[in-house]
Amino acid sequence: MFHQSGGCCDGSAPMCFVLGDFRLGERDVLLGEIEGCPFYIGGDQWERWQHTELTIDVVKGRGSGFSLEAPSGKRFLTRSELCTT
Repeated sequence: MFHQSGGCCDGSAPMCFVLGDFRLGERDVLLGEIEGCPFYIGGDQWERWQHTELTIDVVKGRGSGFSLEAPSGKRFLTRSELCTT
């Protein structure tokens, strides 16, 4: 599963967890799926980003210590663009 929070530092990057290893909050919002994996966003972050189009990308770099990609030399990155429709 993926989760996008609005925290600082690593918390502002989308993180990947084994399904069930991350405890969802009651305000978390399910946005959809990435390759069959659910993608959630924190409620506060959803309030700020609900009018944007989000793209989740994989780039070179060091992932969050808690996210599954951390030792791979790659990290997840969220790109946002204001929706025009």
